[in-house]
Amino acid sequence: MTTPILPALSAEQLSATTLLRFATAGSVDDGKSTLVGRLLHDSKSVLTDQLEAVEQVSLSRGQEAPDLALLTDGLRAEREQGITIDVAYRYFATARRRFILADTPGHVQYTRNMVTGASTAELAVVLVDARNGVVEQTRRHAAVAALLRVPHVVLAVNKMDLVDYAEPVFAAIAEEFTAYAASLGVPEITAIPISALAGDNVVEPSAHMDWYGGPTVLEHLETVPVSHDLTACHARFPVQYVIRPQTAEHPDYRGYAGQIAAGVFRVGEAVSVLPSGRTTTITGIDALGESVDIAWAPQSVTLRLADDIDISRGDLIAPAADVPPVTQDVEATVCHVADQPLSVGQRVLLKHTTRTVKAIVKDIPSRLTLDDLSQHPAPGQLVANDIGRVVVRTAEPLALDTYADSRRTGSFLLIDPADGTTLSAGMAGTAFAAAAEPVVADDDAEWDF
Repeated sequence: MTTPILPALSAEQLSATTLLRFATAGSVDDGKSTLVGRLLHDSKSVLTDQLEAVEQVSLSRGQEAPDLALLTDGLRAEREQGITIDVAYRYFATARRRFILADTPGHVQYTRNMVTGASTAELAVVLVDARNGVVEQTRRHAAVAALLRVPHVVLAVNKMDLVDYAEPVFAAIAEEFTAYAASLGVPEITAIPISALAGDNVVEPSAHMDWYGGPTVLEHLETVPVSHDLTACHARFPVQYVIRPQTAEHPDYRGYAGQIAAGVFRVGEAVSVLPSGRTTTITGIDALGESVDIAWAPQSVTLRLADDIDISRGDLIAPAADVPPVTQDVEATVCHVADQPLSVGQRVLLKHTTRTVKAIVKDIPSRLTLDDLSQHPAPGQLVANDIGRVVVRTAEPLALDTYADSRRTGSFLLIDPADGTTLSAGMAGTAFAAAAEPVVADDDAEWDF
């Protein structure tokens, strides 16, 4: 066997390539970790010592060929049980593109881990065992990808070698999944027949499926259009820190530091500071110790403003002509990730960008049943891995975009104020792109905020 080595890409090549963040998901034993291992192995993105370690473990188990799933299943419990438990991040590159891969678990009880891995992904690879077809967990993963507004979804129909590479089997699975994902509002779905174990259509085209004329998995990952241009989005600047040196050199300097979440800011532009709503003008932008006339996402900069306004960490600066709505009543879809349940009336902390405020769960109108997308009304609470609609009342106003408009400023976390545990990951606004209007709860007069 030829030992693969890391590709020798120059600094110029790396700087010229784009970056794709993608996540993999699939039911237990669908071969997801094997696919990731095959992708890394055949693209020559595995270090020699890593491959040797995998070969030794595989031989100790009586396996003749290396078990490529071990390249991603790094936890001891994962190796012993042959399952993926935690999200594993892998970084690799080809001559055409750089990749950050989030390998997420397939077990139902670890659905929350997929939310973590797919929250920043531009593409999701959903695996299906060709022998089993679309199952409940497949639909669950498609729904999570749709909820998180992942723009590209790849259906990888795996283990085609076990169904004699039959085209009708692949076509039936692809048709069923595509119809379901499209009903959720997933904008682009690509189906690819593969065998991760044999390497068919993963990196190299398969010699057993001449009826398939599409790209391999790696070819699609290298060529799928990905836009990192956040400059066309609504400009948003969460304030992280106020800089007041008050030194002899800078006696009157006052700057507001942070990372631009989206959009472009220019010197001379009229901006509003939220939630106060005060309006002023940008008089200067400092980036890397130098003054610039323009800055854009995701640069970290310091803004200087014309007026001395009361601004602190957690405030949001936005163009005066394009401000997000300010509200204390947040309606959202959440994925509950904690072992302890989330209940109506529970007091929580809500973390949105750099702002954390006290809040209370006003209502849980419904819980989503992912196998048929039905709504279970008034569940009273959400338990681990549940996805449901919530209405949260905050103690202070928040400048909150809808998640459909901005994944950065439309998302938030619900946190246990007692110990800081993350309870739920929230997405403001409607659930799915093709969904109806969100559920609105009745007003409750028993607020103490």
